[in-house]
Amino acid sequence: MASLALSNPTLSTPFLPQKFFCNGNLKKATAAGPYIPIFRSFRSPRCAVNAPYEGNTPKFPRMNVWDPYKRLGVSPFASEEEIWGSRNFLLQQYDGHERSAESIEAAFEKLLMTSFRERKKTKINLKSRLKKKVEESPPWVKSLLNFVEVPPVEVIFRRLFLFAFMGGWSIMNSAEGGPAFQVAVSLGACIYFLNEKTKSLARAFIIGFGGLVAGWIVGSIVGPTIPTFLIHPTWTLELLTSLVVYVFLFLACTFLK
Repeated sequence: MASLALSNPTLSTPFLPQKFFCNGNLKKATAAGPYIPIFRSFRSPRCAVNAPYEGNTPKFPRMNVWDPYKRLGVSPFASEEEIWGSRNFLLQQYDGHERSAESIEAAFEKLLMTSFRERKKTKINLKSRLKKKVEESPPWVKSLLNFVEVPPVEVIFRRLFLFAFMGGWSIMNSAEGGPAFQVAVSLGACIYFLNEKTKSLARAFIIGFGGLVAGWIVGSIVGPTIPTFLIHPTWTLELLTSLVVYVFLFLACTFLK
């Protein structure tokens, strides 16, 4: 019996199932021949993990509000700090919902661009007003402004540091001697900077020496008017005058041309 069952694999017995699944197709055993596949649509069950599921993730209720201020819940007069704070708070509150985050970021970027355009427009208007005032000023004011030039910020700070160092050096040596050496070094530095700018040593010397004389005259007038309780006992009138000279030399070599 066992040899007969092995030689005829199509033999139907009560111990063999009449129907079974193989590779997703339903096949049926018959006594007339080999197994005949019966093609039926067999759909495997979908796992719930693969299905899009938002669950209890909160959604941003103002997702479709057109006004970016109302969408972020801030006033039209809100500062940039308030806008940043509202944006961070909303992103943290609705974290996990992609469309809500996109809506919040879109409103935030729109407000940033609006703020940037307003600042740029204000800067342009300020330059236009200053230019208009210069054009409407008297001729002698225009002539004076032709000698003024604003250098880059790093140049201003470098020269300010130099003359501030000279002033500090003069104060530290006030008890030992006068600031004649420091003033001479400052005058030489001023002439050097002016020569680099004007490409004329004679013009640089005239402007530098003029700044020295103007600073010394102003310092001689202003120095005695300073109350004595504001001045260190070792500070002389010569030292106070030299401090004013440093200011004039700094302005001359930095802003004059």
